[in-house]
Amino acid sequence: MAKDSRGKGAEAVPEQYGDVVQKLEEMVARLEGGTLSLEESLKSFEEGIKLVRRGEQLLNAAEKRIEELLSADGQDEVVALQAGVKPPAVSPAPATPAPARSSPAASRAATPPPEDDVPF
Repeated sequence: MAKDSRGKGAEAVPEQYGDVVQKLEEMVARLEGGTLSLEESLKSFEEGIKLVRRGEQLLNAAEKRIEELLSADGQDEVVALQAGVKPPAVSPAPATPAPARSSPAASRAATPPPEDDVPF
């Protein structure tokens, strides 16, 4: 077990997606077992969040590599990958809200009537 900067034991974050999933499954089993103290449960939860974030990074990096393979400079050709180069850590993109859909009645209500349609 590796030591962190405070001298306490800290497990290394896995580099392979399969390892991340396996560790998460083990952690869920321990949490669902009901034998952990509150402190141990919180620590496991914190470690689980780190593992989930690492898994997301690995998936995002894999998706980026696939996109690079499928299109290089807008061309449909395969791009050679550099052997031994670690994929960059990718932070998740912020979620963007979907544009609001308006009904025809709402768009008519938002548009003022033409000047010659005024009833007085």
